[in-house]
This record gives sequence, C-alpha cells and structure tokens, in this order.
Amino acid sequence: QVQLVESGGGLVQAGGSLRLSCAASGRTFSMYFMGWFRQAPGKEREFVAVSSRSGGITYYADSVKGRFTISRDNAKNTVDLQMNSLKPEDTAVYYCAGGSLGSSRRWRDYDYWGQGTQVTVSS
Repeated sequence: QVQLVESGGGLVQAGGSLRLSCAASGRTFSMYFMGWFRQAPGKEREFVAVSSRSGGITYYADSVKGRFTISRDNAKNTVDLQMNSLKPEDTAVYYCAGGSLGSSRRWRDYDYWGQGTQVTVSS
C-alpha cells in the first residue's frame, strides 16, 4: 500500500512557474513507476509525465515537453513536477499516481492516487 499526498498547487500568471510535490508513505516507493496526471473541468484525466523506478527514464506529454520536468527522490519518497512557462491551458487538478505496469501513459494502469492539487494559470 502506498498513500500519496500532493502539494504545491496554486494560482500563477501565464509564463510563471510552480513546483508540485508528491509525498509517499510506505517503504516500497522505489518499486513503483510514478506519474503525474491532470484533469480540467469537463475533460478526461490526461497524462502529463512519468518516471521510471530509478528516475533515470522519463516521458512527457507533447503538450508539456520542454516546459515540465518530473523528478523523484527515492530516499525521501517524493516525486516532484517542476512546471515552467505555464499556460492557461495548463489549468487543471494535478494528481500524482503510482503503478507497477511500467511507464504507462494510461491512468487506468495506476493503482495509487493522491487527492489532487489545483493549478490555475491566469492569462
């Protein structure tokens, strides 16, 4: 079992930056692939980024590539999402998730979810 708690969301102007953090409980954090997803009102949950177990391999959605960076610290049981050059279309609730089926882009492949943190980007 892994419990995930996100933090770091908020309101930012377009072009600004935010850093989201996800803290995990349990001693098995390093066994899980960790992803970030987001969901805007009226839209489906969408993939943002994923990190391999070691953090050495990462994948990003095309819409955030070059602007967002996922990183994890297995010693601290955390996975972060650094978001730069934010755009109004990045506005959504952001969720971190843990899974064991590889670096999947499908939210259904993840077993554990945080409660989400709101990110709002004003134009």
